[in-house]
Amino acid sequence: MMAYRSSAAFQGVLSAFKHVCLRPRCSVICRYSTVYDTHEKTFDKILIANRGEIACRVMKTCKKMGINTVAIHSDVDSNAVHVKMADEAVCVGPAPTSQSYLNMDAIMLAIQQTGAQAVHPGYGFLSENKEFARRLAAGGVTFIGPDTYAIQAMGDKIESKLIAKTAKVNTIPGFDGVVKDAEEAVKIAAEIGYPVMIKASAGGGGKGMRIAWNEEETREGFRFSSQEAASSFGDDRLLIEKFIDNPRHIEIQVLADKHGNALWLNERECSIQRRNQKVVEEAPSTFLDPDTRRKMGEQAVSLAKTVKYSSAGTVEFLVDSQKNFYFLEMNTRLQVEHPITECITGLDLVHQMIRIAKGYKLQHKQSDIGINGWAIESRVYAEDPYKSFGLPSVGRLSQYQEPLSFADVRVDSGIQEGSDISIYYDPMISKLVTYGSTRAEALKKMENALDNYVIRGVAHNIPLLRAIIVHPRFVSGDINTKFLQEVYPDGFKGHVLTAGGRCDLLATAAALYVAAQLRSQKFLGNLRVSSVPPETRCWELLVELEKGVYVLSVSHSGQNYIIEVDGEKVVVSGEWDLASPLLPITINGKHRTYQCLQRSASGEITLQYLGTSFKLRVLSKLAASLSKHMPEKIPEDTSSILRSPMPGSVVAVSVKPGDRVAEGQEICVIEAMKMQNSMTVAKTGKVKSVHCKAGDTVGEGDLLVELE
Repeated sequence: MMAYRSSAAFQGVLSAFKHVCLRPRCSVICRYSTVYDTHEKTFDKILIANRGEIACRVMKTCKKMGINTVAIHSDVDSNAVHVKMADEAVCVGPAPTSQSYLNMDAIMLAIQQTGAQAVHPGYGFLSENKEFARRLAAGGVTFIGPDTYAIQAMGDKIESKLIAKTAKVNTIPGFDGVVKDAEEAVKIAAEIGYPVMIKASAGGGGKGMRIAWNEEETREGFRFSSQEAASSFGDDRLLIEKFIDNPRHIEIQVLADKHGNALWLNERECSIQRRNQKVVEEAPSTFLDPDTRRKMGEQAVSLAKTVKYSSAGTVEFLVDSQKNFYFLEMNTRLQVEHPITECITGLDLVHQMIRIAKGYKLQHKQSDIGINGWAIESRVYAEDPYKSFGLPSVGRLSQYQEPLSFADVRVDSGIQEGSDISIYYDPMISKLVTYGSTRAEALKKMENALDNYVIRGVAHNIPLLRAIIVHPRFVSGDINTKFLQEVYPDGFKGHVLTAGGRCDLLATAAALYVAAQLRSQKFLGNLRVSSVPPETRCWELLVELEKGVYVLSVSHSGQNYIIEVDGEKVVVSGEWDLASPLLPITINGKHRTYQCLQRSASGEITLQYLGTSFKLRVLSKLAASLSKHMPEKIPEDTSSILRSPMPGSVVAVSVKPGDRVAEGQEICVIEAMKMQNSMTVAKTGKVKSVHCKAGDTVGEGDLLVELE
């Protein structure tokens, strides 16, 4: 059943609502050299067949071009930002993507109802589905992307590799065919030589991909990759190729029109990844020299011309330490990380795609395309970075504040305070982009932006992003696709405090505690009870941090707090707006931005410092002497139980009560945000009870299996 809304009265109310609620989502970084000629005839109305930040991103350019927009949405997305931003909106089904955003029949009906002349697919969902493009063409609707031949040729990993060879593009050694079953996969892998990459023929975005180093991993990888491929793309065909160890992932943005003209718009460095999905990207790459950049660009354009490509597209390469590069795949759509290319070229890629789809020639020549400055993109996810570098988190954004008050910061998002992050869709919150004339400048702005980004209600990966961009290896450009595993071999643990950092954190917590105590003594600016002047007061405090207890002495004068920690004096000053989530302060003359995540009457304070959350407890001497009489909570024994580490749906359960299981054995499989995760048992034992079944929806921490 479809719901459709559009009326003059409703649009008037909605327009006023948008004016109040939907603030711009980027600052002065959006300095496109593009001139939006509203007199240049393109389309009157475009339907965006997507959701979230990319739908909002496309709508912004449409509005600049004077084009009306239509949003589609599932029933759970009825109040989403992209729905509010559009001129019209149509509900295309319930929450599961197969029944809504992948429901071609419902989307085609929405196009018919609204009279949309063209469709922009964004990325993911139907953006690289040749059948969708074919149906649009048959219905006389323009698909803002390449034609069906290019989508099919480049969307099929096997066919694309053969075409790349024809176009004289460097390719990775591998098996040029479809792998039939797990046993054939083992045979092919042995012939190619380990390690191998098993990946979906119709895939992308890191889904349906597994690295195998032996026969057992090949069989397991075949199973999971085929299941993920079928779930995400409706196509479970797989291919196998040689895995190039420790490569860089560098891609070339191409732009081609329907008249045989094609450009390469420089590269994007996308080597920082987890589970084959990108986390931090930058443009340009620190690794490429002009000659290698030109060769990669020319090969990318050659491939685009070979398949008569027309639109924005991306050719991805793996690059080894000797700057040898190999074709990986071509994405026939707008890439997630396209903003950093826009920053360094000044081109609005969505604008270019719309013009090309209408049949216009490219406005630029290759000689016009340069590199102006440096741009960094951090993908902000609703994920817990302490679990496998990021397992999904769901919930409602109880507080949300983007760092848009700073120059050269861009935030592409499709959410706002009060939005829900659900199990049904990708957990991306936003793409945070900073721009500078140099890489160092862009990185410094990213540090500042991450420190001032307020997200409450869900776990998020800002601690990991903040740690990456200041790590010496990243700063020096010494990166590859195994960066996270190499830098954090035991998993990400958060920022490790130095002695100086610990001192600053203790002093800040103590100053914050005293500021709150002083505020509680006042009512309407006046003291509640007679008291000696605060300037003459001195507080003796005990602060607990990371199992250590520290004695601090605090004195106060105006906005300044003088804290003595381990014989050292620290001066902390600030405006102390205790209602604000941000805590901009100065410590011994050096500016820092903390975030106060929690503050309770019992002295518990949680501060976000350099991206990482630290729990502290600040007590007066009297309170500290009494706290030792409080009983301690005994932690749960988790050795005999298996709890879900993330919210998701149970795909399969492989044990039953009474079964004997060995340490590391798979118990069940949970799918979260289209990724399948194998849950294994921590010790050998006998299954006492099973608390889930295939098809169940589970939350983080839910009990799955219990051992005797």
